[in-house]
Amino acid sequence: MTGTADAEVVCLGESMVTFLPSRPGPLADVPSFDRTIGGAESNVACALAAAGHRVRWVSRVGADGFGDHLVRSVAAYGVDTSGVRRDPHRPTGIYFRTATDRATDAHEVVYYRAGSAASAMSPDNMAPEDLRSGALLHLSGITAALSDDCLALMRALTARTPGRPLVSFDVNHRPNLWRDPSGVRVLLDLARGADLVFVGEDEAAAAWDLHGAEAIRAALPEPRTLVIKRGAAGATVYTREPETTALGTAGAPPATPVTPVTPASSAYGHDSAHGREAEYGHEAEYGREAEYGRDTVVSVPALRVDVVAPVGAGDAFAAGFLSATLRGLPAAARLRHGHLMAAAALTVPGDLGAPPARADADRLAGLDARAWGRLRLGPGWTEATEQEVRTP
Repeated sequence: MTGTADAEVVCLGESMVTFLPSRPGPLADVPSFDRTIGGAESNVACALAAAGHRVRWVSRVGADGFGDHLVRSVAAYGVDTSGVRRDPHRPTGIYFRTATDRATDAHEVVYYRAGSAASAMSPDNMAPEDLRSGALLHLSGITAALSDDCLALMRALTARTPGRPLVSFDVNHRPNLWRDPSGVRVLLDLARGADLVFVGEDEAAAAWDLHGAEAIRAALPEPRTLVIKRGAAGATVYTREPETTALGTAGAPPATPVTPVTPASSAYGHDSAHGREAEYGHEAEYGREAEYGRDTVVSVPALRVDVVAPVGAGDAFAAGFLSATLRGLPAAARLRHGHLMAAAALTVPGDLGAPPARADADRLAGLDARAWGRLRLGPGWTEATEQEVRTP
């Protein structure tokens, strides 16, 4: 799709042509690969567009066949690609990966992205009218690691300047992309300039030596909304909502009081539950951070999912949360929609899973805590009818 007026969301970042193995095993032994696409920000754009939002993806690709395939594939999801520039001198990035979990020693990923068209993005060659054309601008830390020019662009976009859109930033710490250890500090600085931040509890520990949700919030008091992904334990959101209510003019939807509910079991893996986790809300204030206002803190347990491949789940979670934010849903519902979108990605081999129909997602997000805790989703669940997706 080209030329969507009044985009709700603009996503900036590199996307690549992805080659998935035709069978498990080391890359050296895989006889053939299936071609697809992948990239943190374009994943978010595609998931949001598939969920019914007006989305524009802004990037650079090579003037080559892979660039053609990438732009056509992203546009097929309903994403506006009019902000994608073609570079006649640099190639489109590609990568190969094994079918195994990233967390295992057997997992292999081979990138061919050095000197790619997207790595040449800079404040001088990316049109401000494209980047500021939506109510919300979604970025990730991956872009900052691609080159000095990309880092300069990210610094400019996260600077707190008048009239900028709401800025969403997914930390997406990728240690192997950074040329020196300063990247961990850069990511913290960029996050502090955003209005809404996504970060994994594990990556905050690895990158910043911050352990636990409260320590992460203390280090990141500036964003109005901070979402901390806690793996199998679920996710926690810290929110300080502004008084104005229109997302397009002042940021986020109005705050909604959170009512504590009874505990529900949670799991986010193949088979096992990970203890008892309550879905709850409370208010918190942190010493010197008190100047930023009082947080409402909400936690929601993850779902039990029969995982096919874990790649793309974080991007899908961000898309689900952003979709619910754009719709003005309360904090707990935003987290639940994030979990549901992540489950759609976890139950397919590639980066992108078809999201559930909005009515089905709303129905599942509206389950009571006990039914949510007992829900289990497997491959094909987003195509099931209401009767087929059982809600105990």
